[in-house]
Amino acid sequence: MLARLMIDSMVHQTTVLIAGLSTAAGIRAPLAHVADQVFLDLSRAIEEQGVSRKVVADMFGMALRTYQKKVQRLAESSTASHRTLWEAVLDYLEAHGTVSRTQLLRRFGADGEENVAAVLNDLVESGALERKGRGAQTSYTLRSTESVARARRSGDRDELATLVWVLLYRRRGGTLDELTTLLGRPRAELDQALRQLADDGRIVASGPPDAPFWQTATFVVPVGASTGWASAVIDHYQTVCNAIVAKLLSRGSQSHADDVIGGATLGFDVYPGHPHEQQVYALLRTVRRDVNQLWSQVAEYNREHPVPEAQKRKVYFYFGQTVQDNSDVASGLIAAPSPTPEENP
Repeated sequence: MLARLMIDSMVHQTTVLIAGLSTAAGIRAPLAHVADQVFLDLSRAIEEQGVSRKVVADMFGMALRTYQKKVQRLAESSTASHRTLWEAVLDYLEAHGTVSRTQLLRRFGADGEENVAAVLNDLVESGALERKGRGAQTSYTLRSTESVARARRSGDRDELATLVWVLLYRRRGGTLDELTTLLGRPRAELDQALRQLADDGRIVASGPPDAPFWQTATFVVPVGASTGWASAVIDHYQTVCNAIVAKLLSRGSQSHADDVIGGATLGFDVYPGHPHEQQVYALLRTVRRDVNQLWSQVAEYNREHPVPEAQKRKVYFYFGQTVQDNSDVASGLIAAPSPTPEENP
């Protein structure tokens, strides 16, 4: 029963995170593939724990043959490109400039007039489009200039490169084929990202030139960087999840004073003018400064005294801070806080 409650709670919080990411900064990310991707990733992860396919199928409430067919079907289509009507309309306007409502309804007729109208209204309200005229004379123009559009595409390339960088760091290297399978992006895009990282000196290649194995020793997104935030979020979330799993697989939920795997979550109740308000708000800045100082010392020592690969032990330290009002919890944007300090994995 406890495991079921934990799973349900974590699934809910993960969906809240996905909801935030899918609508961040006016973006409407495609979600049609999410349920299938969750099934495929979850089934693979359970099998990697040593559980037989027959048992995994039963955990999903399926017959073995049904389970095997679904895994095969999803695996074959996992690298397919997924796009939303929202994205397609934006791309069409970027390519054609000012476009009439009639032209847009004709171009996306297969998606239904009601759906197209809803997307256009959303884009106008979010500030992405400018609308002029009424009725049949209505026209739409992308507010972004071509230079801004080019900058956006450049930013996307930088974000993809940073995501590749963090994956290589976490997986201790990989090939172009492996990255293509993991990310489901075109090989040409990923190859360009690898070359960009190599030119910047962030990754190095080994092995045959026609199928190099790419590696990196570090992954850092500086404070204030304009790109890399997505990869930083993924890196942080993955570290938290890995720490929880490691805790569960080692000694369960019980904590000990000498633990090197684990964490703690503490909530501070303050108000404007509280005598400790500024100390609490400065906590993240203080911890970041101390951690960065120690990280720099370790990195400098390791440059002069390389760590033997066979003896290497990576220690991940994650920390974060957020501020919430009761209205945030009531709206469902975030999970309700724990009333007292809690030891967490």
